Amino acid sequence: MKILIADDEKVMRELICDILNNQGYETIVANDGAEALRLYKREGADLIVLDVMMPKYDGWTVLKKIREFSDVPIIIITALESERNELRGLTMGADDYITKPFSYEVFVARVNVLLKKQLRKYNSVFNCGDLSINKLNCKVFVKGKEIQLTNLEYKLLLYLVENENVVLSREKIFLSVWGSDNSHTSRTIDTHIKVLRAKLGVCANYIQTVRSRGYCFSKGE
Repeated sequence: MKILIADDEKVMRELICDILNNQGYETIVANDGAEALRLYKREGADLIVLDVMMPKYDGWTVLKKIREFSDVPIIIITALESERNELRGLTMGADDYITKPFSYEVFVARVNVLLKKQLRKYNSVFNCGDLSINKLNCKVFVKGKEIQLTNLEYKLLLYLVENENVVLSREKIFLSVWGSDNSHTSRTIDTHIKVLRAKLGVCANYIQTVRSRGYCFSKGE
């Protein structure tokens, strides 16, 4: 599983990398908040270890921006040890808050707990009529036959599926799947939905157009 480490202190980044690599995890690193956002949007991650005091974007800003489109587990790891700061981080959506210096064993244990939860989420298989999605290996099947989707198409389908029977606006879909806002959201979304429906074949009608509102995933009757 992949972990993104965002910390502007080189020594701390390398220490956390060594700890996690020794546990068998893949790591990617960012030395400021802006780079952390770019890396996560481009490469994704199963967990983020996020420092607070960083240049360009501080950890609070990165946490806020990521929570606008993703529920990836985030551990705040910082020298700010006041109860007020811990409460702020947890209230903003962090899954855990660890102060420096920290215990190697406790840090590893907390990482493992969050990643086990994430793995259980990935392991689940979604079945709806003739459509089946295996979240562990990111494979999609229609009537038992695997269909080939691009990474973006898979993310789009999964987002729709995870919000089954909920009408999603084009703007919300774009922000959640692409990770940014854009003036051409309507055309972009409509084009990708059209291609996705074509690949889904007999399951195409599961993605329903709701006039003037957006799209909704529903098997219907």
